[in-house]
Amino acid sequence: MYRNIGKVVLSLALPLVLVVVALVAPASAQQSVRLQYRTSAPGATTAQAEPWFQLFNDGTTAIPLNQVKIRYYLTGTETYRFACSWAVVGCSTVTGQFVRQSGADQYLEVGFTSGDLAPGANTGDLQLRFYRADWQTFTQSDDYSYGSGTAYTNWDKVTVHVNGRLAWGRPNGTEPTPTPTPTVPPTGSAGVLFDDFTYSGPSDPRLAQRGWTVRSSSGGPGVPGATWSPSAVSFPGGLLTLDSTTNGTAAGTVQTELSTANRKFFEGTYAARVRFSDAPTGGPDGEHVVQTFFTITPLRYNLDPDYGELDFEYLPNGGWGEPSNILYTTSWETYQADPWQAVNTHTEERASFAGWHDLVIQVSGGRIRYYVDGRLFADHGDGYYPETPMWIMFNQWFIDLQAATGTRTYRQQVDWLYYSKNEVVPPADVTARVASLRAAGTSFTDTVPNP
Repeated sequence: MYRNIGKVVLSLALPLVLVVVALVAPASAQQSVRLQYRTSAPGATTAQAEPWFQLFNDGTTAIPLNQVKIRYYLTGTETYRFACSWAVVGCSTVTGQFVRQSGADQYLEVGFTSGDLAPGANTGDLQLRFYRADWQTFTQSDDYSYGSGTAYTNWDKVTVHVNGRLAWGRPNGTEPTPTPTPTVPPTGSAGVLFDDFTYSGPSDPRLAQRGWTVRSSSGGPGVPGATWSPSAVSFPGGLLTLDSTTNGTAAGTVQTELSTANRKFFEGTYAARVRFSDAPTGGPDGEHVVQTFFTITPLRYNLDPDYGELDFEYLPNGGWGEPSNILYTTSWETYQADPWQAVNTHTEERASFAGWHDLVIQVSGGRIRYYVDGRLFADHGDGYYPETPMWIMFNQWFIDLQAATGTRTYRQQVDWLYYSKNEVVPPADVTARVASLRAAGTSFTDTVPNP
């Protein structure tokens, strides 16, 4: 049933758009919005709904997009994930969340973090999609806002709110107060982890006391049958050093990893100063080695919707079909090992990154931003945003083994690690804070609360 606004429309017997404009605001003569809709997945049942929108400003004043909320109404209580496939305004500015209504209804609320919609302009394509968290197919033909049209048309079964007031469309079900525009994340930290890796070796008892685990267990990633060896992890001169070695056989392959023992890291700023290398310290070059700094959760089962992983991965000799140096940043929603199915998004640069680099990951407000030496490298979010606390890890492993003779050792080093819980710290401020901690003689501190 249509409520509130629908009754007004019927009682006045006026065209819907005119009624909405009259109800919205005294400034409605200057500000008027219109929404067009189409779908690129018109089937009655689907594994992924794909509503596309265009938002028009038919008024005479600009509309700040951070004041705009678009609502697409659904039937059912299933848990969904939202993603932006492509948008003229940039997916990095588009947000999406699902809001429960009374009964068995909910809606997808789409918003914007920035930008303005000028008079007479439109947003262009907003190519959006959503899917069940368990990746099961679902019926979309019974959703109030669904339409099977594949060409854009004005569509009043999707509503638009501007600054909290209905400006277009006919709502469905109960209408709680529109979600306010998110505020700027708090600037204060809720806990800090800093370590400059002044340890005597992999058996130093302070590693475990301070929440670190040097891996010795078998398994992936990497070459099946390879060894994960604590003895290949060292700390010369206060540098975490991972020396991964192979002689071309699985039995002769050693991989390395250092991980936090506690999964207590979620939103906030992650940073490390990492040295990547293009060539081995000895032996023939050419191995497909992966040098990393990342966060991760366990995969409890295939396509676990609560899985999360945020990666810096440097491949000095390529791999995964790449012929040479490439740096990836990858944000994961989930995956299935067999048969392989990856649900992630990534950004890459094909260049040498040999040498020291300051790597920063900011996780806040539905966005994941990756920085390399202060430069924004990637901006991910939507369905790829993590849902649960993560471990922090460094590892170096081999994708496969090349036909070469002789033992070769690749080295990755880490100067320091810094994390600030629930705080977005600019890259320049990270390095300044690290310098201040070192100047004060602090080699380790951890005030991040356990979950």
